[in-house]
Amino acid sequence: MPFGCLTLGEKKDYNSPSEVTDKYDLGQVVKSEEFCEIFRAKDRNTLKMYTCKKFHKKDGRKVRKAAKNEIMILKMVKHHNILQLVDTFETKKEYFIFLELATGREVFDWILDQGYYSERDTSNVMRQVLEAVAYLHSLKIVHRNLKLENLVYFNRLKHSKIVISDFQLAKLENGLIKDPCGTPEYLAPEVVGRLRYGRPVDCWAIGVIMYILLSGNPPFYDDADEDDSDNRDKNLFLKILSGDYEFDSPYWDDISDSAKNLVASLMEVDQDQRLTAQEAIAHEWISGNAASDKNIKDGVCAQIEKNFAKAKWKKAVRVTTLMKRLRASEQGDSGAASAAVGAAADPNAPSSASVPPAGVFSLVTLCTSPFKSSCKVALLLFPFP
Repeated sequence: MPFGCLTLGEKKDYNSPSEVTDKYDLGQVVKSEEFCEIFRAKDRNTLKMYTCKKFHKKDGRKVRKAAKNEIMILKMVKHHNILQLVDTFETKKEYFIFLELATGREVFDWILDQGYYSERDTSNVMRQVLEAVAYLHSLKIVHRNLKLENLVYFNRLKHSKIVISDFQLAKLENGLIKDPCGTPEYLAPEVVGRLRYGRPVDCWAIGVIMYILLSGNPPFYDDADEDDSDNRDKNLFLKILSGDYEFDSPYWDDISDSAKNLVASLMEVDQDQRLTAQEAIAHEWISGNAASDKNIKDGVCAQIEKNFAKAKWKKAVRVTTLMKRLRASEQGDSGAASAAVGAAADPNAPSSASVPPAGVFSLVTLCTSPFKSSCKVALLLFPFP
């Protein structure tokens, strides 16, 4: 039965577990994620292989919501650079989502295996990503978790296409969105700042991806001790908010000005001024001949192996969950932070400005590239459940 039996009537018509297992042979779990288990599945009739995502309803409301949301979004999309939905089932205890199986490698692994890698290779990758994202944005869909780990080659053929995966956090933009989520290193300033946001967050993430593919380095990082994750995360967010990144030498010495211009246009702090996906496609570095064909593999690969060996970049988290870890160490400074903001907003305000209520994380940063007009200080409030 195509796309299972997810009916909209008042009486729920569930699939039986046997409907799933009669049609598909589910193998062993190949990966466990926050919301689901991932299997390789074989169609018993055609013997074709697929990816199966299994969501357990007993794991809570967020899991059920993620499954239903991913099904809704995937039913809307049909694009050659997006993994396509094949089938869905809902039993009384689980949701099953069957997708095309991508057998190629992640982009990182592909780069490491190349004998020659240039800006033109990166431009080809970015063009495919931008075309898929422009398509999503035309449907008012925000992916919200674009990152290198969600870009894979569809197969292992030489000229395989790139496909985007993982739509659990994707959302329809019916008015601006406020709930923060995603992978910290790819978050746009408006998400970190708890402003309302929309499709431009995907374009920021594309800029981060492009920066990494051209240099092997993340645009935002902190040299704090690896065990000091609280300070590292806090400093990361401060840098994102102010757009504090550089085209460092020697990593960017051989990269064209056109490439740097596109990165800067995608990683514009003001979301209203940020390049759209469609505008980026028209950029000379994507659609013209501005991308250099100079071999940059050695430098990029050395930095990739240095910077991305650890799994910390691979986990998408709710930003409020991550902020909880920072709360304890920052609560003692909340009074000073609030006072600083009060003083900036009103020079005549008393020095004993009110302290934010319990359960709120306060962070003050000077905005070198303000979101709007002439703001000098931003007070970020992160409420917790």
